[in-house]
Amino acid sequence: MRGSDLFVYGTLRFPEILEILLGRVPALSPASARGWRVRALPGVVYPGMVADPDGVADGVLLAGLTEAECRLLDAYEDPEYEPTLITLDGGGRRARAYVWTGPTEPYDWDPVHFAEHELARFAENCRAWRSR
Repeated sequence: MRGSDLFVYGTLRFPEILEILLGRVPALSPASARGWRVRALPGVVYPGMVADPDGVADGVLLAGLTEAECRLLDAYEDPEYEPTLITLDGGGRRARAYVWTGPTEPYDWDPVHFAEHELARFAENCRAWRSR
C-alpha cells in the first residue's frame, strides 16, 4: 500500500510538524475527499478520518514521499490508524490516507483551534518522539 502521495487532514497538514518529523516539507497541495469526515478524538488533540457518506474531508496532499519517509510516518501514527487507498475529489486521483478505526467524538476536528491552541505543544511532543 506504499505510495509516494499521502492525503493528510490533521496534524501532518502543518509544515512545522512535517519539518520536525521528516526534516523537510514535501510538496503540499490542497485536497479533499468526499465520503469521509475528520472527527475529533476522545482525550487527544489530533483527529481521525472516518467514513461518512455525507462528509467531505479537507486536507492536503503530500507528494513525493520516499519509502523511508512513508515508514517513518507509519511508525509515528497511532496503531488505530489504518493506511487506506482513497479517492480524492477532482479527477479521481488516489492517495494513501490514515483512516481512524477507533471511537470518535460526535463533532469535527477544528484545525484553526489546533493551530492557535495546541500546535506549539504538539510540535514539542513530536520533537521528543523524533529524538527517541
